[in-house]
Amino acid sequence: MRIAVTGATGNVGTALLRQLADEPDIEVVGIARRLPPADTSPYEGVEWHSIDLGEPSSLEPLTEVFKGVDAVVHLAWQIQPSQRRARLRRTNLTGTRRVMCAMRDAGVRKIVYASSVAAYAPGPKDRRVDEGWPTTGIGVSGYSADKAAVEAFLEGCEWDQPDLQLIRLRTALVFQHDAGAQVTRYFLGRHTLRALLGPGRVRLLPGNRRLRGQVVHADDAARAYVCALRSSARGAFNIATDPVLDPWMVAEEVGATVVRTPLMLLRGLTRLAWRLHLVRTEPAWLDLTTAVPLVDCSRAERELGWRPGRDAQQTVRELMTGIAEGAGTTSAALRPASSRTRRRLGFNPA
Repeated sequence: MRIAVTGATGNVGTALLRQLADEPDIEVVGIARRLPPADTSPYEGVEWHSIDLGEPSSLEPLTEVFKGVDAVVHLAWQIQPSQRRARLRRTNLTGTRRVMCAMRDAGVRKIVYASSVAAYAPGPKDRRVDEGWPTTGIGVSGYSADKAAVEAFLEGCEWDQPDLQLIRLRTALVFQHDAGAQVTRYFLGRHTLRALLGPGRVRLLPGNRRLRGQVVHADDAARAYVCALRSSARGAFNIATDPVLDPWMVAEEVGATVVRTPLMLLRGLTRLAWRLHLVRTEPAWLDLTTAVPLVDCSRAERELGWRPGRDAQQTVRELMTGIAEGAGTTSAALRPASSRTRRRLGFNPA
């Protein structure tokens, strides 16, 4: 089987390459804006192509790369810079349209797309929803709105192309040790890091009953993609691990005490921290976290044969270690923290 992976150097893409290294019958074509050193793990043994899906000129080379490919795994997605919505949509929405056009022109009839639980409409925190829950997104979040828009576009592709095998993996937040430096760059500020990693560490965490969510380890998400590639299934599959995370569970991991906090106050504190550059997480991510429903993953187990190997606590613990070490890989997307950053923030040695 010959597969093409867009966004192959990112968080999930790197984990997928590790997984595919143990699949001798699969040949991998990697697509990324910035290519990694081809002689370092897990990027070796991959046929690499530098293509920016957001560029209008990308359609022709993408079509050429897709010729002779049995399936496409579409992971490419941008979430930063969050203030530049047009730039993000150029990659996330227009780029996905180019992927589908290139597949059609190259004769590729199977795609596994990296969707997200963020595509769902607001839902319950006291029970779990299946894949039939509406995918209209959570309007205040640009990330959610874009994921929902791509889902709607892909539904149209399915309607127009009945022979297209389209699988959408709606994953929870995907974490791993090697994403430590990336998560720091995307979401955390230096003051937050010092509070988390300094000698006193954080002692108080805000808590609210709506602050409940799910995660999945990158290696488990990667296995879900391999299961999907080998499956004849179609449609959407929720991908997450247990238990459901909440502030009390996180507080136990970092040795903190939870202070019950009204959502209105949390929103105000988040906006203030963002405006003061204490964190890089824009306020909409809080609204997304409090609104996105908890998901039931039984369909993935039943039809794909997928079950997570790591629980949520192990996954978060591994990420926190990665953050503390400034961990990463040789790819540009997952580059580790620089020596200067390590010294300034007091990172533990990797």
